[in-house]
Amino acid sequence: MNGWQTLLKKEVLRFWKVSFQTVAAPVLTAVLYLLVFGHVLEGRVLVYDRISYTAFIIPGLVMMSILQNAFANSSSSLVQSKIMGSMVFVLLTPLSHWAWFSAYVGAAMLRGLLVGVGVFLVTLFFAVPDFAAPLWIIAFALLGAAIMGTLGVIAGLWADKFDQMAAFQNFLIMPLTFLSGVFYSIHSLPAFWQNVSHLNPFFYMIDGFRYGFFGQSDVSPWTSFAIVGCAWLVISALAVHLLRIGYKIRN
Repeated sequence: MNGWQTLLKKEVLRFWKVSFQTVAAPVLTAVLYLLVFGHVLEGRVLVYDRISYTAFIIPGLVMMSILQNAFANSSSSLVQSKIMGSMVFVLLTPLSHWAWFSAYVGAAMLRGLLVGVGVFLVTLFFAVPDFAAPLWIIAFALLGAAIMGTLGVIAGLWADKFDQMAAFQNFLIMPLTFLSGVFYSIHSLPAFWQNVSHLNPFFYMIDGFRYGFFGQSDVSPWTSFAIVGCAWLVISALAVHLLRIGYKIRN
């Protein structure tokens, strides 16, 4: 294997060695969300025609799990390496910033997608959503995981301790995820909050992903794909630049 593949394998093994915590636990969390919200709100929340509320929230839960776990993987890996001092062993290698980027983002995407598949398989016991446009499902799953893995790299480089990373996740990632339409359609909101929701980039990831299942969405999937794609390019450019200059990892 060449350098970036070796680093990728190391990052994959890092989360796979504790897969009960990094994969199984998030799946259980998503199922608990489904049980609580599906039981309480089934028949009380209006969503798309002919679609039950339980089926409606399954794609949202799958994408939410992908996003949160992709971010957690790359960010926690970098912060842990800096705190434990093991970062120096990676810095000693002649790996380019592109190799770092590919390995950390690739491992984050893999973890996010593994959790997403696990959530989807378990939730099939409760409802079976349609597959109106499978290519859109794949496209938004990959792009969403890539964005959050890249954002995790930025957060991991910026944070010097776990408290800072937790603040980044609790005050930015979690609110944006929960307010992105995971548990509701934005058409059920007042006009003002609908406009606010359109400023949330996470909304376009989940809305486009849900379109792949039901063929219905609040925004055109092409619009969502363009916005999410442009966001990933901007975030990736920033992450690659920070890796290139060794932000907070090279003296």
